Amino acid sequence: MGLIEADTMLLTGIILALGAGALSFLSPCVLPIFPAYLSYITGISVKDLQKDKSIKIRGQLLSHSFFFLLGVSLVFISLGAGASVLGQWIKKILVGETGLLIQRIAGIFIVIMGLFVAGWITIPALMKERRINYSKKPAGFIGSLFVGLGFAAGWTPCIGPIFGSIFLLATTNPGQGMLYTTFYVIGFAFPFIILTFFLGSTRWLTKHSERIIKVGGFLMVVMGLILFFGLMPSISTFLLDLVEDTWLSRLG
Repeated sequence: MGLIEADTMLLTGIILALGAGALSFLSPCVLPIFPAYLSYITGISVKDLQKDKSIKIRGQLLSHSFFFLLGVSLVFISLGAGASVLGQWIKKILVGETGLLIQRIAGIFIVIMGLFVAGWITIPALMKERRINYSKKPAGFIGSLFVGLGFAAGWTPCIGPIFGSIFLLATTNPGQGMLYTTFYVIGFAFPFIILTFFLGSTRWLTKHSERIIKVGGFLMVVMGLILFFGLMPSISTFLLDLVEDTWLSRLG
């Protein structure tokens, strides 16, 4: 595999990680309770958050959101580091046909998780939500940080399978675990920050979140099949040729 092809594969993985992060935020497990989370970490009622658009309130929202997302990032990126170590171990110990078998197992897992996320199959064990709950949030920004840690360390029926798929994708690409999970966090954080300033938009998005998650589940199935059949290099080559042909046609 050439260097350019490898870079194209890496870029494809990054785009998938970004999309997975955004899908996690826009899922029915997170988006509908997003205003409640903001209310919890800031101590301001949802009604006041939606009505009061002063610079002071926006500043509070942004600062607490930053520490919340920092807590989320610490957990997910740490898991990404673990995925890198695991991937390197697999590369050293399980090579050749065995390595291909691990890739195919990862592909099957992602397909199953995609079907589950889209709601086409039901797995009762994954339907149970496991999350660290605080009866009373610790005060200040440190409290928001701990809420973020608890949010990421728990399990929800939407986020768990989606992040698990990115984790496995990172494992099958040794050395890229932290990179993929970092972009997953960026994908999650970007709409989080944007909607912090436009809380009214969550109503429209919540209305369509079921459709969004179904599309995301379908794309996860496609990704799993690509991984299972080892088609990523071929797709990367196709994208590279497409880009090269486009630039040549413009130059010509």
